[in-house]
This record gives sequence, C-alpha cells and structure tokens, in this order.
Amino acid sequence: MKRIVLPLIALLGIGASDAPGPHLNQLGFRPDTAKRAIVAASGSAPLPWQLLDEAGRVVAEGRTTPFGADAASGDKVHQIDLTRYATPGTYRLRVDGHVGHPFAIDAKLYDPLARAALNFFYQQRAGVAIEARFAGGPQWARAAGHPKEVVTCFKGIDLAGTDWPGCPYTLDVTGGWYDAGDQGKYVVNGGIALWMLQNLYEVDASQPPFPDGAAALPEAGNGVNDLLDETRWEMRFLLAMQVPDGQKLALPVGQQGRGPYRLTMVDAGGMAHHKVADRNWTRLPTAPADDREERLLYPPSTAATLNLAATAAQCARIWRGIDDAFARRCLVAAGKAYQAALRNPDIYAAQAFNGSGGYGDNDLTDELYWATAELYATTGMPELAEALRRNPLHTAPLHGEPSWAGTAALGTITLATATGVMPSERAAARARLIALADRLLDEDSRSGYHIPFASTAYSWGSNSALMGRAMILALAARFTGDPRYRDAEVDAMDYVLGRNPLDQSYVSGFGWKPLKNPHHRFWAHQFDAKMPGPPPGVLSGGANSTSFPEPVSAPMKGRCVGQRCWIDDARAYGHNEVAINWNAPLVWVASDLTRPLAQPR
Repeated sequence: MKRIVLPLIALLGIGASDAPGPHLNQLGFRPDTAKRAIVAASGSAPLPWQLLDEAGRVVAEGRTTPFGADAASGDKVHQIDLTRYATPGTYRLRVDGHVGHPFAIDAKLYDPLARAALNFFYQQRAGVAIEARFAGGPQWARAAGHPKEVVTCFKGIDLAGTDWPGCPYTLDVTGGWYDAGDQGKYVVNGGIALWMLQNLYEVDASQPPFPDGAAALPEAGNGVNDLLDETRWEMRFLLAMQVPDGQKLALPVGQQGRGPYRLTMVDAGGMAHHKVADRNWTRLPTAPADDREERLLYPPSTAATLNLAATAAQCARIWRGIDDAFARRCLVAAGKAYQAALRNPDIYAAQAFNGSGGYGDNDLTDELYWATAELYATTGMPELAEALRRNPLHTAPLHGEPSWAGTAALGTITLATATGVMPSERAAARARLIALADRLLDEDSRSGYHIPFASTAYSWGSNSALMGRAMILALAARFTGDPRYRDAEVDAMDYVLGRNPLDQSYVSGFGWKPLKNPHHRFWAHQFDAKMPGPPPGVLSGGANSTSFPEPVSAPMKGRCVGQRCWIDDARAYGHNEVAINWNAPLVWVASDLTRPLAQPR
C-alpha cells in the first residue's frame, strides 16, 4: 500500500505570523536550480542577509538587490539570490534581523508534491468509490458518485428560450474525472488535462515518471505505468461521449446571438457531446454520491469533438505496444471525430444551461491545428501534413501558454517532441517554443517577484497560467540545455508555493501557510465540519484581479492589485476553485523538477 508522505517542511504547521521573514518557496529548493527570495521593504538601500543552518550558524551572507516598485503586488521589493549555496539541509533566512521559516535544500524536494498532485485525479474520479488506502486517509474516502451513469440528451427549453428536441439514444458515460468544485464532466477541460498527463508520459517515454506501483492507485501492480492508468480513466470517458454513427441532431450552426438559437439538422455522428452534468446546480456542500439532480448530456460542439480527436490520437501513439486494442480504439475514435469536425466546423458550445460551466469558445482554429498535429504525429499521413501547412497557426508565433480555450501550443509541443515527426518539422516547432520561452524570460526579469509573468492583470485561474508557462520553459530547457529556462520554471513554482506578497502556498498540504478552503462540494470543511478539507497536492486557481463574481470577493474589487486579489474562502469560486486543468500542469512541472536538467535531446 502506497501513501503520500509529506516532507518535514510541509508538516511543520508554523503560522505565517510567527516570523516576518522573506517570501520564498515554502518547501525550499533543489541544489542545482535557482534559489531566490523576495523581501518587501520600502527603503532603497541594500539590506544584509544571512543563511542559517539548523544549528543557527551563518553559512552564507550578502546584501539584497533593490528592485523598486512592483506594480503587480503593490510592494517595493528587494531580491535575494542564494543560488550558489547548494549544500543539502534545512535552513532559515535572516534579513535585516528578521528570521524566516525553515526550508530545505534537497534533490528530492518535489517528489512528494508530484505524487500528491497526481493523486488529486484519483480523488476526482467519478463512478467509483474513493478508498482511504489510496486517498491518504479515511477523511477523504467517499462512496461512488454517479455509478452506472447512462444518460440521454437535454430536452426542453433552455434559459435563452431555445427548444431542444433531445436525442433518440442514451450513452453510458460512467467514469472520468469531475471537473472542478462542481460535479460536471466536460470534454474540453478534460481534454487539456488529459493531454498534459499523457504528454508527461510521452516526453519522458524512455523513463516515464510514476512507474507501476509508484502512485497510490487501485491499478498499481497491473504492469502498466501508473500515469497511464490514470489517463486511461479519463480517456475512456471521452470516448464514451462520442455521438453514435449516423445520428442526426438539431444543433446551432455558426455564430449566433444569445438565443434562442436557430437549430439545423446535421449529421452529428462522430462528434462529442460538450459535457454531462446536472440539470441544476447542486448545493454546497454535496458529496458526489448524494447528488440527486438529473444528469444529462448537453449538445455536441466542434470544440469538444476536436478535443476528442486530439487526445484520442495522442492516446493511440502512447498505447501502441502497451495495449494495442486500446490504441486501435483510440485511433478509430480520433479519425471519426476529426472527420465529424471537418463536416461540422462551426457548431459552438451552447451556453444557456443551468447547473454546469459553459466552456464556450468562438475561435476553433487552434483546436483544429492541435487535432491535426496529433493525428499527423500518430499516422504520418501526407494529407494531414498538408492540412497542417494550410493552418495559419502552423508557422505563426506562439502568443501564450496553453489553456482550455487556447490549445495552439499543445499542437506545437507534439510536433516538437513526438517520435515520427519529420526532423525539419520538429526543429521548426522547437524554435517557436524557444522563442516563446525567451519572451517569458524577459517577463521574469521585469517582475518584482521574479516570475515569468509581468502583467499586472491576474485572471481567473492565474496559477494554472503560470504552471503552463513553466511547462514551456521546461521544454526550452530540455531542447537547449540552458539552465536559465529551468530557473524561470522554478520561479513559477516558487510563486505558487509561497514566494508571493500574500506569503501563501496555493497548494494544499505543502508549506507553512497552505491552501485550506477551496471551492469544492466534497472538500468542504468550511461549510460542514463533518466534511474534510482538501487532501495534499490541490492547486487553487489563485489571484484574480479581473472578476469578482461572488459576494465574498466583491469587497476586494477596486481595493486590491494583481497578486493580492485572492481569498482562502470556499465561497470564492472565482479565486479559490480547484480544477483538473489547473492540477494537470502542476503534476507536469512538479514531475519535471524531480529530475536534474538533462542534456538536450
């Protein structure tokens, strides 16, 4: 039986008010990466600092580097660079007489975080009981939510007045991952989360992380890599969301207003339903097994269909030689979905439903590019290579990190890393990723808290954006061997683990001031003392200075800046929800940081 074992620093339980020391990664640092700390101080003169070992001896010292005003935090800051000190141990940092919390220098620093972050996905599984022996303790065990989930389509009038006729079939969509704090299951958000975990396996295929038995999973010991065991759970769900061959459905074609939609009968066979979710929102808190709302399939969308095509094509590559039957099943589904999307290129996700998130996206060029790249990398078909060349995103600069609505980087990463891609194609894709990483390095140098994000506007899920940027930087480090990229990747991780103006670790169970009250219907101790708080390894969405959608966050509007617009409150879904597409890059980056920087390949 495997259990999540937290490092000493994660268990110290020291309150943030115990010491006014510097902001830094509350776990610590690898010996071979950058080690930075930030001090908020109004003066412009350098401040003295000392690094203290466990016995209180000074083992290194120096003076801070004043940075000045940092618009994203509202602070005037000084920066400290401890990179040259690499001796393993436990330390504290004293700055201008103030001693901070203990932290570690340890080559194995990120191993527990990687395992805990992956375990989040087991605990988000639908259709199966979550067992204490795999979840880390009895408080996180729960009965199966939505077992034997055989459902049909929404029928009736939606909130915008569209009269949906329903569909003449049911689908068994048991399983998959609950998306976030709610209990909907969404193909577009499941797609990017699944892709990231499958990609983590693929980019390290010669020695992938989480070998069989390394993770806390019921499947451990089956001879299959544990990461693949977890991804197959979601892949099967996405496959189950595919519309049966030959089915005609009434769907909204083209861009339309808020509704009611004009519906047109189309051949929807091979498309993917956008989501399966409750007819109405369930109350907070509600354990999945206690959800009594009617479950429904919601209309197919081109975006969901391309997500299925992309992830199923990726699945076919990865599982070939491991489970050939599953690989073939994925490839057949990918081909059907791709053809269905070409046949129905502009069916956008209907938005006027209650009880679930919308995940609307009005630009599908990136999803088409992504799916084409995945199918090309899997099959090598000349017609797919030509379709790639015709897509405007194939040679366009990458403008940002991957997100559920912006998937262009995913296709480029596959072209840069997957086996079977032509060398010239791979080189061009890598050059575009390195160019993006260079822009992120520039942002890193311009940020007062030294993170690869120089904007003062922090959007919903900003921590996920930072982790996505860390992935780009990590890949650039792999391609070039340049440690600057890895150090900037570490900077992003340092931020979510406490090197921020709130002195907040946004990951539950890690650090001296961890996330405690996420917006979640089961990890809802704030709402009901009988329910648990979050298990270790759950990432909060983080600072959000652009929207304040709930009463509990509304008082912050106009009174906070950038990185300070956050509250550890379960009612604050715009700031403190958790989600599979936020934890997936955390798993990717934490796993990458368990290993030293490798030689370029």
